[in-house]
Parts: sequence; structure tokens; C-alpha cells
Amino acid sequence: MAALARRPGVRVEAVTPTAVSNAVLREAKRTLHVSGLIALPLLLVLLFLVYDSLVAALLPLLVAGVGATGALAVIDVLEAHLRLSVYLTDIVSFFALGVGIDYSLFLSTRFRTALRRGSPVEAAVDEAMATAGRSVFFSGLAVGLSLLSLLIPRTPYWNGLAIGGAVAVFAVLAVTLTFLPALLAILGHATERGRLPRPAALTRFWAGLARRLLARPLPVLLAGLVLLAVPAWWARQFVMSTPANLGALLAPDTRLHLAVVRQQQDFGAGSIAPLPVVLESPRPLTRAAVWATAERVARRLGRLGDVARVAAPAGPPSTLARLAAGPLPAVLRPFAAPPGWIQLTVVARSGPDSTATARLLSRMQGVLAATLPRGWRWGIGGVLGLVHSFNRLVARSLPWVLAATAAVALGVLFAATGSLAAAGLGLVFDGLVALATAGVLVLVVQDGRWGFAPQHLDSSITPIIFVMLFGLSMDYEVILVHRIREYARRGLEARAAAEAGLADTGGMITGAGLTMVTVFLAELVSRLPVIRTLAVGMSVALLLDILVARMLLVPGSLALLGRWAWWPGYRWPLPDPPAADGA
Repeated sequence: MAALARRPGVRVEAVTPTAVSNAVLREAKRTLHVSGLIALPLLLVLLFLVYDSLVAALLPLLVAGVGATGALAVIDVLEAHLRLSVYLTDIVSFFALGVGIDYSLFLSTRFRTALRRGSPVEAAVDEAMATAGRSVFFSGLAVGLSLLSLLIPRTPYWNGLAIGGAVAVFAVLAVTLTFLPALLAILGHATERGRLPRPAALTRFWAGLARRLLARPLPVLLAGLVLLAVPAWWARQFVMSTPANLGALLAPDTRLHLAVVRQQQDFGAGSIAPLPVVLESPRPLTRAAVWATAERVARRLGRLGDVARVAAPAGPPSTLARLAAGPLPAVLRPFAAPPGWIQLTVVARSGPDSTATARLLSRMQGVLAATLPRGWRWGIGGVLGLVHSFNRLVARSLPWVLAATAAVALGVLFAATGSLAAAGLGLVFDGLVALATAGVLVLVVQDGRWGFAPQHLDSSITPIIFVMLFGLSMDYEVILVHRIREYARRGLEARAAAEAGLADTGGMITGAGLTMVTVFLAELVSRLPVIRTLAVGMSVALLLDILVARMLLVPGSLALLGRWAWWPGYRWPLPDPPAADGA
């Protein structure tokens, strides 16, 4: 091939799964670099506006950086023992940055609020750890355990994502609960350096918004449900499938993608993903009957409607049997050749992701089962067989993954709030956000809008969107409900407690969510459809979560439930709530 490539006017491109995997890996690394250059300045501006202090704004990036470095070091060691995904570096970076920003924001804001009330530095650290630190612990526990639910399919791909993501979360959690408090104690009042005067109108905005929303909680709750129900309607058309067509994984303007398209044009749509059929004979390949059976199988496969051609090896020369057995005594000649393998290659007329090819795969399995004599074994391999098996595995495992994630979320929320009612509502609202996100993905990715070509949602990455959503939403849920619970424990009636809790945390939760949306939107610079799907899915999911679920549904439902919101009333010892905004 190298000699051919040197000829004038000749271009050679190897179209193989390995070449595609390497191209995807290179593009994923490029995306991470370019998106980082775009997102970092925007993150600094957003964090500065959220924290209103330059020193404090740098803390989340520092925590995320230290946590991500530790996580990637652990993953580097694990790579020697696990088969990890080409997207793992991106996933780990997203999680480290996401939870790093959230946890640092919650803890350091509570610390700075205590300082502003006149608390000594040591007492401010203690208060931050007893309140926001406790919330961060439960949130990190929920996120990490939710990610470990991806171990359920028991495949190397999902095992790598589960372990890598959980390592990232637990690394950032450890840094937040050890390194950050020590740093806050050292910095003390220096965290206020470079501070912007916070407009009083901003504080009044969140207090006024909370008051207006909670004045009529039932209409607010119904409005939130409608906002989620409209996009959720399209979730009925949700289809998840990893493409067997290698070109679908690549950016449309790459040489490799163009080579895939050219191959399909010149050699047929199915040539990009041929179906290798492996036959294992119980008898030596030196027997003519073995080859006669293989030829019969090839003929029957060739008669199937969607088969373009079948490539089968010819029988061995007659001298092969004599050559194999000649040097041996006659008594040993029947054992001269062991049972052998024969490979047939079937090329479909249709493309690898068409329903016709999927039906062909099932019909081929029927022909093989009916044609081969007893004692023969067979298998259908190749990219298409692997992808179909993977898609079936994901479809079979996803309900169990989501059930495990929901159980973890329910348990951790109950442990964090002491309320089964609040935990159950949080879980239901997360499910509604997930359905609404699925509906948006159908409209944008599956139907082909916003620059997307119509395509099925890739089952190798789409489940990550929902697991990440459940994980990150736990951060906001725990902080919000924990704050409302604090006020309720001090005697405020349900509506007043919900109003005060939302006023305290609304700006912080919105700021944390918008920083993560910025990170994911920066990933749209990628030319990989799968990364762009992740960017759209996570951005939409987070916006729906912070603007609808946390701002409308959770406070409205807790206000309506009254004292039943805290059933069964398990109590945690909590310090006094702050007099002003905080974490």
C-alpha cells in the first residue's frame, strides 16, 4: 500500500475500525484543547460574577484542577488493567470541572458568608464544613455511586467509564473536603480580595423572585410541569443505537470519512461493514466433506435477498492432505490435522445501519443453524455483529442502570434531608427533566436540527448524559432542600421556609449551573457527532434542571406539602441558618 501511495495522483486511505478509533481519539483530544481555550476565559468571567471576588473565583478552578490531575493519574495506572473508552479523558474532565465548581462554590460561599457576619476564620470554616460540607459529602456520594451503576452491563467499555468517572468525582470530593478547608483557613479574609461591590438590587432580585414564585406555589408547580411535559412528548420517538457505519463516527469533512463514502459508492453500501461468518468444523480441514459443507453454507447465504456477494475460500489442494499426513505412521494419520476454522465473508447490499441489514443478520443466523451438521459451531463477527450485540446489551441493561441510579439518589437524598417525601419528589423531578432532555435530543439530533444530520442517538454516549444529569442535579437538590430544611427546622412555616431557601441559594445554583453549561457548549467546536450530542444533551439538561426543577418544582412542591414535606421527620443536627445569602 505504501508503494501505491507514492504513485502520482494516487491517494490511499486505510478504512479500518482501528483507523476510525485513532481518528476519533485525535479529534477528542483536539476538542478538549480547543474547548478549554474557549471555555476558560468565559468561566473566569462567570465565576468572578458569581463570587464577586477574584481570589474566590479562582478556588473552584484550583480544586477542579487538583482533583482532575489526581483522577487522571489514577486512571493512567488503571489503563494497564482495563480497556478504557476513547472518550474517558473528556468525561473525567467534565466531571472534575463540574463537581469541582459546584462543591467549591457551595463550601467557599458559606465560609465567606460566615466571615461577613463577623465570625472568626476558624469558626467560619467549622460552619462551612458542618453545613455546606455535609451537603457536599452526600452530593459527592450520590454522584460517585450513580456512576458506578454503569458497571451493571459488565463490559470493558462501560466499566472504564464507570470507574473513571467515579474516580474523578471521589478525587474532587476528597480535595474539596480536605485541601479546600485548609486553603480557606490560610487565606481567611483574603478570599474577599479583588471583590466587586455586589449590587443590592441583585440580592433583592432573588428575594423578590422567590417571594413572587412562592406567593402562588400551585400555579408555579403546574407551569414547571408543563414546561417539562412539552419536550418530553417527543421522547416517545427516542431511538438509541451505536452506528455500525464507521463514517457516522467521523466529521464529514475528514479524509477518512470521505474515503468511507467513496468505498460505499464504488463497492456497495454494505462493503464498509462486511459480515465475517466463522465456521468451526469438528473434523480436520483435510477432509473434502468439510469443504463441501462450507460451500453449501456459502450458496445458501448467497441466496438471501439482501446479500450482494459471499466470499468463500476454495478447498485445499489434494496434495495438502497427503502433505499433512505423509510423514506420519498410518495409525496416526487420522489425527494429523486438528479441527479447523473456515471464514466466509458476506457483504450486504444495504448499509450497515439499515433495518434491511439487521433483518439479514437474523436470517443468516437461521440459515447457519439449519444448514450446519451436528458438531459444527459458528459465529458472525465484524463491526456489525459487535455493534448489534452492544446495542442489545445497552437496551437490556439501561433500565437496570437507571433503576440503580434512582435507588442511589433516593437513598442519598433521604440521608441528606431526613425526608422521604422530599427525596421522592427530587427523584421524580429528575426523571421529568431526563424525559424532557430526551425529547430535545430527538428534535435536535435524531431529526437533524441545529447543524446535525439526522441520526440515531449513539448508545455508547447517550446513557452518560442521563447518569451525569442525575449526578449533577443531586448537587443542586441537596443544597436547595438542605437550606429549606434548615429554615423549616427553626420554625418557619413551609412556604416561608421555601421562599427563604430559594432566595439564599437561587443565585448560587444558577451560577454553578451556567458555568457548567458554558463548559458543555464549548464542546460544540468538536467535529465529532457524538461529542456534539453530549454537548447539546448536557446543556439542555442542566438548563432545564436549574431553571425549572430547582427554581419552580422543588420549592413549589415543598411549599404545598407543608409539614408533610419532611415526612417521616428524621432529624439531623443543624447549625443556625445565616442571616444573609450564602451556601
